[in-house]
Amino acid sequence: MKPISRRDSLKSLTLVTGASLLSPFALLGKPIPKKDKLGVALVGLGYYSTDLLAPALQQTKHCHLAGIVTGTPAKEGIWKAKYQIPDANVYNYKNFDLIKDNPDIDVIYIVLPPSMHMEYVIKAAKTGKQVWCEKPMAMTVKECQAMIEACKAAGVLLSIGYRCQHEPNTQAFQKIIKEQSLGAVQSLDCAAGYRDNRTDHWKQKAEMGGGVIYDMGVYAIQGARLGNGMEPIAVNSAKAWTDRPEIYKNGLADNVTAELEFPGGVLATIKTSFAEQTNFLNITCEKGKIEMDPFSGYAGNKGKSPQGEINFPYDVPWQQANQMDQDALAIMGKKPMLVPGEEGLRDIRIVEAILESAKTGKRVMI
Repeated sequence: MKPISRRDSLKSLTLVTGASLLSPFALLGKPIPKKDKLGVALVGLGYYSTDLLAPALQQTKHCHLAGIVTGTPAKEGIWKAKYQIPDANVYNYKNFDLIKDNPDIDVIYIVLPPSMHMEYVIKAAKTGKQVWCEKPMAMTVKECQAMIEACKAAGVLLSIGYRCQHEPNTQAFQKIIKEQSLGAVQSLDCAAGYRDNRTDHWKQKAEMGGGVIYDMGVYAIQGARLGNGMEPIAVNSAKAWTDRPEIYKNGLADNVTAELEFPGGVLATIKTSFAEQTNFLNITCEKGKIEMDPFSGYAGNKGKSPQGEINFPYDVPWQQANQMDQDALAIMGKKPMLVPGEEGLRDIRIVEAILESAKTGKRVMI
């Protein structure tokens, strides 16, 4: 087999990404609402919706909180009062399908445990509304593909909630890599994690998409991928373990390490953890190093390179507001989504390869 060169990989990635970004518009059958602000319905009112997305939607310029979907009746009154949500825009999981008849709601944002993403993205697509889905996209590549196909069949757009790809500091280091102003990337080192002391959250339940590789792991994978602009060709090695088997049971890991191999022999070492606080991305190039610390924090990513500081400042929840505004503008302007479903699928393909390598102890091609 002919080795894949760095140039071939970059060229291939550009072609694949362009095709995947443009393809939804060839099939888009639903009219795009002509509004100043798109109405967003949050599905699932856990921490991320409550503490980040809902407050962010009070800051957005191009979308607003229009509705909610919850299985907890006690939350309905709280949210209606706090955000002036009318009764007609409050749904549960039994009457979810009725959203299709609500002109106030233009986008359905799935903010549920990963094991529920496929089911509710498909249901959301069938309502004819545009669909946003939190990361990780799903549990398997097969589920991701089903979600992509469902949205295409319904003629709606699908975007995955990778806030960092919309974020200026992330885009700044990507620009350095793309322009090769520091020369070619030689190696990468990336880690994403925090100490999670909960014992009965979905993140500690395998059947709900728990374990660190799906949650914080996709950040480390994103760091490695965005940090050199290429797609990995193999997981050379991986290890998954827990020192707290009373919490992370039946083989579920709260620590994962892996070495990813990219075209041209570029290696990326990644680590993700629910046992320690860690968040950095180091990119070693021919003419110097880019150091991001943190590289995926809520309160502001920042870093430095031989070209100077990388530090566009902002406060929580600006990232989430910025992400939703950019996605809303793409919908209204009939432009490609920055982070389509295909992007989420790429990460889950790598997750599957990491888990296989950790289980078998062997190198796994991607």
